[in-house]
Amino acid sequence: MAQLTMANATSHVGEEIAVTDWLTITQEMVDGFAASGLDPDWMHIDVERSKREGPFGGTIVQGFLISSLVIHFCEQGGAIPEDAAYGLNYGTDRVRYLQPVLTGARVRDRITLSACEDRGDGRLLLKTHHKIEMEGSDKPAAVVDWLTLSFPELDY
Repeated sequence: MAQLTMANATSHVGEEIAVTDWLTITQEMVDGFAASGLDPDWMHIDVERSKREGPFGGTIVQGFLISSLVIHFCEQGGAIPEDAAYGLNYGTDRVRYLQPVLTGARVRDRITLSACEDRGDGRLLLKTHHKIEMEGSDKPAAVVDWLTLSFPELDY
């Protein structure tokens, strides 16, 4: 696919615009996210207890960590217009966690541009659909509909 730009974004609505590389979710990432999000749940951070008492045989990745990866995946997959001066996180329309992701699993993202709205002054509101896949599973780990407001130039 051609590189996504502010000028051609509307022509790519409905298209899968990227499939990212696989990313391994490490315990260090999970612990860091737990610390920054003030989430001390033992199912995420206590490896030994999770092996011993947890239903999954080890620690699991926070759902919010999985959904926060859409930013990384958009950067990696070229799902942000290359000529945008900057973009703002505008929120999510829908997030669903469809199965637990065990720490150490590999995930990737299938990104579809699902909407593009002209917000005036050259700004675009982009809606991307993210199907976050876990290696070895036919069922997605999560689906996320994310909104970003892209600006054509710095306005400050």
